[in-house]
Amino acid sequence: MLKSMVWFSLRLLRWGLSIVGLATLVLAAMLAAPLVRLPELTSVSQTARAVDRSTMPPLERVSARDGTYLAYRHYPARGAASEKIAILVHGSSGSSVAVHALADALAARGIETYAPDIRGHGGSGTRGDIVYTGQLEDDLSDFVGMIRKTSPAAPLTLIGHSSGGGFALRVAGSPIQDLFQRTVLLAPYLGYDAPSSRPDAGGWASPDIPRFLGLTVLRHFGILCCESLPTIAFAVPPNSSPILASTYSYRLMRNFGSSSDYRKDLAAATKPVTVIAGAADELMFPDKYRDAAGQGAPVSLIDGVNHMGIVSDPRALSAIADDVAKAGAGS
Repeated sequence: MLKSMVWFSLRLLRWGLSIVGLATLVLAAMLAAPLVRLPELTSVSQTARAVDRSTMPPLERVSARDGTYLAYRHYPARGAASEKIAILVHGSSGSSVAVHALADALAARGIETYAPDIRGHGGSGTRGDIVYTGQLEDDLSDFVGMIRKTSPAAPLTLIGHSSGGGFALRVAGSPIQDLFQRTVLLAPYLGYDAPSSRPDAGGWASPDIPRFLGLTVLRHFGILCCESLPTIAFAVPPNSSPILASTYSYRLMRNFGSSSDYRKDLAAATKPVTVIAGAADELMFPDKYRDAAGQGAPVSLIDGVNHMGIVSDPRALSAIADDVAKAGAGS
């Protein structure tokens, strides 16, 4: 009897070690999978280059809770001030530079506007990486704290473009949602499974699925050692790494966007959420935003405007500035 029990235990141990070994090999293969770089997506880069940035304000900096300096641009309200403040979040790879035209248009409508370089982008932190998932929400809370020192009661509108729109939705359904009176999503990327998302964002993004899955498995077991590895590449112009984040680490990819289920974000949002997109968006399926949003958010489409045009085309700038300026603080 004892001999049988010992034999059975050794057999179980052998099978267990075999499974662990196999899992280790599978994970190693996933982590070693190469990240595929994409050719430049000219519809994005050419639209961005066409913007006149001669009036763009210089970068300013604020210290986050971990001591890292976060960069931002401040656009004081011009003309008849609305007493509203907007925080405008750029899309994937970019920085505050990418949303200058819209920030300037909002300021011209009397809306004081702040355009931060989200950590991992532009002048904030390490390009393409963050320290932990959830750090971007902490940074945003710190940024709002800075604003509240001089404007303690002004209603705040959070505006996000593309992946920044997904992140804005994440915030709208999160524990810090009460920092904002309203959220506006501009051509938001809502996740790979959203009906509005084209495969690989229309050629803009190339995710390393095996590596992402491998790191997700490791995270499930509490192993976070490798989350600085890049898991997605963007179709940025050649030699643009000094100004753009050409890749994202696993933890930045997880954080800069909606949560794992954008529908839960929409359901958890207690303040108004609005979606505005260009009808000619080449990175998303704009006609599917109403299916994606359901009853959670009204959707407006602007004819003839593409993905980057939503933050630079005069038709879009006028419509968005008008929407933000006229919306009631609690509407």
